[in-house]
Amino acid sequence: MISDCVFCRISSGEISSKKIYENANFFSIPDASPRVDGHSLVISKKHFATILDLPSELGEEFIDCVKITSEKLMREKNASGFNVISNNFKSAGQVVHHVHFHIIPRRKDDKMDEELMFG
Repeated sequence: MISDCVFCRISSGEISSKKIYENANFFSIPDASPRVDGHSLVISKKHFATILDLPSELGEEFIDCVKITSEKLMREKNASGFNVISNNFKSAGQVVHHVHFHIIPRRKDDKMDEELMFG
């Protein structure tokens, strides 16, 4: 755990959060500043700075968390699709240097600006 990392503090329970789903190595929560209704995050419980630091053997649990979270969001938010986005390193827009993935529920003709997803 990195003491000044907000995601480490959420993972340890120091900061409370409403978990959407959780398994042994990942959890998902609503984004604190959502870009769209249902915007959520999948976060590793252990601190890894970027996806390059994430051990490959955690891939199955990562996909499990993404799939279950996305299915739940699509159902609850009446979405017909979703995007999974991960910004890695400052130059790519990563703000919190703890690996995390944005799940963005999408609706047909939502006209969501691509900059919302990547900017």
